[in-house]
Amino acid sequence: MGGQYRITGDKYPRMRRPRRRGRIALAVVASVAVLGTAGWGTLQLIDVFSGGDGDRASAAGSAADCAAGASPTPRVAERLPAPRLITVNVFNATTRQGLAKQTADELKKRGFRIGDVGNAAAQYDKKVKGTGLLLGPASARNTSLTVLAAQLTGAEHRTEAARKGATLDLIIGDRFRTLTAKADADRALAALAAPEPTPATKKKNC
Repeated sequence: MGGQYRITGDKYPRMRRPRRRGRIALAVVASVAVLGTAGWGTLQLIDVFSGGDGDRASAAGSAADCAAGASPTPRVAERLPAPRLITVNVFNATTRQGLAKQTADELKKRGFRIGDVGNAAAQYDKKVKGTGLLLGPASARNTSLTVLAAQLTGAEHRTEAARKGATLDLIIGDRFRTLTAKADADRALAALAAPEPTPATKKKNC
């Protein structure tokens, strides 16, 4: 340069090393992973102390219920007595002869105990217009009277508070033709004894 320029001072320009972008990216990824792990651990702790396990158990139970169907709830009728434990008096309130004995014989085949058989008392004779009238004590309303009612569809049920004992009366009415078919009566009783879904279960979305 012909000596026109001189370098003065004791500082010289330094050459910087190129930045390693790969290391920076790796460090960023590692930081994110650490933060994510810490956050997940925090959520787990919160879940434990806030009863999260119970929620998961409830959810699991709900899934099981959906898979198995509605949760069964036993009906009161599940405690219905067997026919062999029920004594029935059979009375004929019609003008047709022999109905009381025929009906009593059929009930006996179905397992019922038979008490008195004959014509109906004056207060009921020729006054029962339906298929029949079933009488029993108040305690038989949802028990033995229900079992007997399954044998004669359409019969009127009536309880008497002052009635003593557990014996029932079947008074045959004008519209009586025959007892309900045994298979149909058995199905009706089985349906009453079967479990049914609770209202809460019915509303559940599966």
